[in-house]
Amino acid sequence: MPADIFLSNRNPEMTLRQKIWQLNWGLVFLLCVIAGVGFAMLYSAANGSMSPWASRQLIRFGLGIVIMFTVALIDVRFWFRYAYLIYLGSLALLCAVEFMGTIGMGAQRWIDLGFIRLQPSEIMKVSLILALARYFHGISTEDIGRPTLLLLPLALVLAPAALVLRQPDLGTSGMLLLAASAVFLCAGVRWWKFALVAVAGLAAVPIAWQFLHAYQKARVMTFLNPENDPLGAGYHALQAMIAFGSGSVTGKGFMQGTQSHLNFLPEKQTDFIFTMLAEEFGLVGSLGLLALYFLVLAYGFAIAFRARNQFARLLAIGLTTNLFLYVFINMAMVMGVFPVVGVPLPLVSYGGTALLTVMIAMGLIISCYIHRDIRISRRGTAEV
Repeated sequence: MPADIFLSNRNPEMTLRQKIWQLNWGLVFLLCVIAGVGFAMLYSAANGSMSPWASRQLIRFGLGIVIMFTVALIDVRFWFRYAYLIYLGSLALLCAVEFMGTIGMGAQRWIDLGFIRLQPSEIMKVSLILALARYFHGISTEDIGRPTLLLLPLALVLAPAALVLRQPDLGTSGMLLLAASAVFLCAGVRWWKFALVAVAGLAAVPIAWQFLHAYQKARVMTFLNPENDPLGAGYHALQAMIAFGSGSVTGKGFMQGTQSHLNFLPEKQTDFIFTMLAEEFGLVGSLGLLALYFLVLAYGFAIAFRARNQFARLLAIGLTTNLFLYVFINMAMVMGVFPVVGVPLPLVSYGGTALLTVMIAMGLIISCYIHRDIRISRRGTAEV
């Protein structure tokens, strides 16, 4: 697609210095503070040692910062131009998991590249939003009311969701559907269509239940009644609740948590790290971390509303919603108000692909802010 089909509202070609000046440093600061909380909790999880988790997470975050700045400084029109190719590449990686994926924790979700275990489903969270933002950018509000024009975006959503569900990874598959729904809604799809899909989904629950794996059924039953098997399927949920309760208002103190340091708390460095924070810093620490996330989400939605083209607006909204889902599902899971699923706490939980994916997403959001005044016509032609 030739570059001259785009037209900026003002200052179409910014210099690198101007772009760096336009970086949203407040958002960058918040991300660093949240990551700092993660380093501290991983240090505590290892009983006062940087190894094995905190040191690796620090290196990954440093790499993530470089990637985030690189993504942010690239013109948003570049991401518009190659959105579909990025989506197809991510879909190819998901397909590759079926043939060459490695198995971990009972699921086949990773591709071992030697220096990193890549989880394509995490990358797809960003790629899907990119593709949907590009598609809906080219459709007018009136055209969105035509059901036939929703078939392609539905296919874009259902294809990766089905592949992720096969791994099996019910949590990530659900996140793909929910984040995509936010893009659909903000693009102008009517509420009644969502209601129709929701009703159809509820009607299909008895059928879907038959296709769930045994451990997935156990997670749902444990969520409904964790005391039913306190030493088996309900162990994780009960230990998390005990840790939360023991933290009280101000917590037991840094590195003083009994549930985590006596190894009662499972996966304390990954999925259940928020529980460890609640035990050591109590309600005050938990609300403090929540406030940091709230500010990041506020930045994301504010950037979306400032964008002057539909692509950047939908991209920022979709990626910010995806971050919200990370935070909400993880915290709801460890507090016992949501079934246990493998969703990490962004920038805090130990992990490779998930951390880098979040940093790429934040880079795209910042790119939308830097290039907020750029106009891209709906059909990809120059606006006059």
